[in-house]
Amino acid sequence: MPHAKLTDRFGRTVNYVRLSVTDRCDFRCVYCMAEDMTFLPRQQVLTLEEIARVARNFVDLGTEKIRLTGGEPLVRKDILELVNEIGSYGLGDFAMTTNGSQLTTMAEPLRRAGMHRLNISLDSLDAEKFQDITRTGRLSQVLDGIDAAREAGFRGIKLNTVVMKGRNDEEIPELIEFARKKQIDISFIEEMPLGEISEHDRGLALCTSEEVRDIIRRHHELIPATEDSGGPARYYRMPDSPTRVGFISPHSHNFCSTCNRVRVTVEGRLLLCLGNEHSVDLRRVLRGNPVTDDKLRETIINAMDLKPEKHHFSTNGDVQILRFMNMTGG
Repeated sequence: MPHAKLTDRFGRTVNYVRLSVTDRCDFRCVYCMAEDMTFLPRQQVLTLEEIARVARNFVDLGTEKIRLTGGEPLVRKDILELVNEIGSYGLGDFAMTTNGSQLTTMAEPLRRAGMHRLNISLDSLDAEKFQDITRTGRLSQVLDGIDAAREAGFRGIKLNTVVMKGRNDEEIPELIEFARKKQIDISFIEEMPLGEISEHDRGLALCTSEEVRDIIRRHHELIPATEDSGGPARYYRMPDSPTRVGFISPHSHNFCSTCNRVRVTVEGRLLLCLGNEHSVDLRRVLRGNPVTDDKLRETIINAMDLKPEKHHFSTNGDVQILRFMNMTGG
């Protein structure tokens, strides 16, 4: 039985945790990291046992949904052991965000290990453009991975597309048709100003959710969906398809008033908000002497007072958060 519900100073119940299992990735997406990245030394990264311990204690505190993120979680050695372990905790929703590159071999084992849902990043259906955005990715590999995930029978599969003006915004109708054909959901995400990048101007590249909706409405009627996924996306339905279309709008329509999420970085920082640096060091507690679950839970409960009311992302491309997205988890 849960010991307590996690509640912040603004009365929001926190029941959704995103756990980053690695800062490493086999892609180098332009909005996520620099081309020449320096990754964390192994001793700074939480072990799989430490990540499982954090997950178990969050579940004890009323967490109902856990999402594993990266970097790319499927490049972490022995990741299936962790999925098996967390899959045994009786969560209402257990999900992973992945770039899809490893799914041809990993989709079926993940599903068997207890994973319920997958979010798969897909920013272009043009092989050349896909490689341009990901720097190292192969589109065919990801498309095969999407098919493998569908065949594995996950409860839900969703595509995530970060929309950038002049880069992939003209592909929005094609991406919608692809999701409809595969009968899976798709979310369009405004690029977030995390980490210094020189590859493109984020202020000029920002494509708002409203602009994306306008493009889609030229082709399909969008009806606001009533159900809530428990995440930041606002969903719409189309009258002639089971595919849902989501919009994640950190700039143009922030989702702070209903925020039920916290993140744990791969080095054990409990981040109370994606758009702030408020954090608590769980690794210090996990590696303290003695290590007790009571101390870990107490640290997590006390950290809720640091959760801010809202984030403030600028729309001119300025970077307020110096950590890259791969350090944070999706």
